[in-house]
Amino acid sequence: MIKQLMLAVATLVATMGFAMAQVDVNKADAPALDGIKGIGPKTSKAIIDERTKNGPFKDWADFEKRVQGVGEKSARKLSSAGLTVGGKPLDGTSVAAAPKGEAKKAAATAK
Repeated sequence: MIKQLMLAVATLVATMGFAMAQVDVNKADAPALDGIKGIGPKTSKAIIDERTKNGPFKDWADFEKRVQGVGEKSARKLSSAGLTVGGKPLDGTSVAAAPKGEAKKAAATAK
């Protein structure tokens, strides 16, 4: 019984890190985009359609310009919830924590 409880707690802790992962708007599929607070099926479809039609988003300004309904205020909220453009959060926002391995990988890539 104790072993099962410990396994359940360990599984819960391990999956919590994945729930806070950063999602790159240029690589994510609809379910990944829907996992970001503030993005629903309609917005994720608009993002994917625009990305498919006109290529990847260059930066946050390009993302805001090309996706209807996403302005400066909502872009800040989406970035804070873990959305990135080209792997970068919107300047001046705090981003949801990435899993430990991803944070180290991102720091190494930034250098």
